[in-house]
Amino acid sequence: MKKFLLSLLLSFALFTSFECPICGCGVGGFYIGLLPTYKSQFIGLRYQYAHYETRLNDEPGQYSHDYYKIVELYGGITLGRCQILGFVPYHFNYQNTDDGVVRRNGLGDISALANYKVWSTSGLTKNNKTFSQQFWLGAGVKLPTGKYAVNFSDSTTEDLDDLLGNVNSQMGTGSVDLITNAMYNVRIDKFGINTTVNYKINTNNNSFRYGDRFSVNSFGYYQGKFTGKIYMAPNVGVLYEHVAPNYLKSSKVKQTGGYATLASAGLDLNFKKITIGINVQLPFAQDYSLGQTQYKTRGLVHITYTF
Repeated sequence: MKKFLLSLLLSFALFTSFECPICGCGVGGFYIGLLPTYKSQFIGLRYQYAHYETRLNDEPGQYSHDYYKIVELYGGITLGRCQILGFVPYHFNYQNTDDGVVRRNGLGDISALANYKVWSTSGLTKNNKTFSQQFWLGAGVKLPTGKYAVNFSDSTTEDLDDLLGNVNSQMGTGSVDLITNAMYNVRIDKFGINTTVNYKINTNNNSFRYGDRFSVNSFGYYQGKFTGKIYMAPNVGVLYEHVAPNYLKSSKVKQTGGYATLASAGLDLNFKKITIGINVQLPFAQDYSLGQTQYKTRGLVHITYTF
């Protein structure tokens, strides 16, 4: 059952670095949903997808259709009350704009996160159903391993707009950034609710700083048998994320930052040590770049092996 719970939780652990041209919700972002609470090691591969569309209010002829994909190797191990997670992303960025098509592929920023289980309880309810809850606190770091090829030091007024347009399509942020998170999980019998709060602090790089990101999400899930030795874990949830404006030389970059609220649904299928899962998220409220950028959809599929 612990291995099954692992697979369920991993399906929510969306590690995203998606970009849009002007909103500021690009590679400076970081988001983690549910985190594993098991006593096991794991390694997995997952594919992530996000789609944005941008059209300027004062110049409708300037537009961008952006598709961002990530293939990511990730893994983790639990040592006593501590949990260590690692993420190695590879980006496939595609932008179809009024100026033409831009494609950029490459290794992204590698991240590591350590969580500590502050407290955990378990027992039986009055109806003799199993009950458990855990509370975790964690922190981590994102390293500048992804290519960052924007230099503001020698920029002029004429080429500044072009440089700002390129910062969100880079493979990484070019800076060492900090990650913090807290997670609370409660489960009664086969039903559970997990709530996670994350905050990522971006640091300066060559006079430019991506906006910090705050996110909170809550998921409800069910653990049940599908057929034979295959178990299933359907889940639904709501996510909120806020992206602060970008800064260039201590000045706020106009039309960057915003927020989005998304609905999420997913399903995991587990067979012995292998789990395959899918998760889809759709926005129902958002405001990026004064409404000029629209968050269309994002999703994830993964395969995970525990040992």
